[in-house]
Amino acid sequence: MASLTIAAAQFAPTDDATANLGVIADAAHDAAAAGARLLVVPEYSAFFERDLGPASVAAAEPEDGPFVTGLAEIAVAESIALVVGTVETSTHDDRFRNTVVAVQPDGAVVVRYRKVHLYDSFGARESDWIEPGDPTQCPVFELDGVRIGIETCYDLRFPEVTRRLAVAGADVVLVPAEWVRGPGKEHHWRTLLTARAIENTLYVVGAGQTPSVGIGASVVVDPSGVTVAGLGSEPGLLTARVSTDEVARVRAVNPSLSLRRYDVVERDDRSGE
Repeated sequence: MASLTIAAAQFAPTDDATANLGVIADAAHDAAAAGARLLVVPEYSAFFERDLGPASVAAAEPEDGPFVTGLAEIAVAESIALVVGTVETSTHDDRFRNTVVAVQPDGAVVVRYRKVHLYDSFGARESDWIEPGDPTQCPVFELDGVRIGIETCYDLRFPEVTRRLAVAGADVVLVPAEWVRGPGKEHHWRTLLTARAIENTLYVVGAGQTPSVGIGASVVVDPSGVTVAGLGSEPGLLTARVSTDEVARVRAVNPSLSLRRYDVVERDDRSGE
C-alpha cells in the first residue's frame, strides 16, 4: 500500500500570469518544505478576471506555452508534482479552454484535463467564452503508488464525474475551483465535496480561490467523509497525508463501489453543459 502528502494552496489569481506563477512557486517551495509530494492550486491560477471576456481569450496559451513551461521548471526545482488551473488556446478564435494540467516532479506534463461541465449557472455563462472538454476524458495519473483523478469546479455538481474517476482506480480526486461567493455557496461546496468522498470511498481535495470572488475554504476530506484539513477565507496552504490503506479499509467496511448496479455512460450531445 502507498501514502502521499498532498498540499493545497489557495489564493486569488490576477490577470498577471507572471505574478501568478510567482505565487505558485512560493507555495510549491513551502509545500515541499512541509514534506508534500504534490501541490494543487485553484482553477484559473494562470489568469483570472472577474467577468470572463476577450482578455481571457487573449491570455490563453498553447499546451507548451510559457506558463506551463514555468510550472515544469517549478516542479523540477522543488521536486514536487503540480496540479494547476490554466487558460489554454482553443480551436476557436473567440474562445479558450479551461484546462487543468498535472506536472510530475520531473517536469513532465502527464494530464491535461479540459473542463467538461461549464458554469452556466447562478447568472454566469462560461460557455460564452470556453470550449467544453470532451466528456470521454478520464484524467487519472499515478504518483508514488497513489492514483489521482482530476475534475474542475462546476464538475463537482455532477456525481457521475467523480464516479468515473473512482471506477478508473482513483484513490484521491483533486478539485481545483473558483467557487463563486453567494448565499449558501460555502455550504454547497463542503456538502458536495463530502458527498463525493463518501459515495466513492476515496479522498477528495478541494482547492479554491480566495475572496473577493471565491470563497477559499480549501479542504481535504477522507474516504469516510471526515474533514482532515481545511482553510478559511484567507490565502494559505494546507497539507494532509493520504493513504491507499485507508481507502482499502473503508471500502472493506462499505463496499458501495462493488455493490453498485449502474454504470456511467456519456451522453451523445453536450446540452446542459
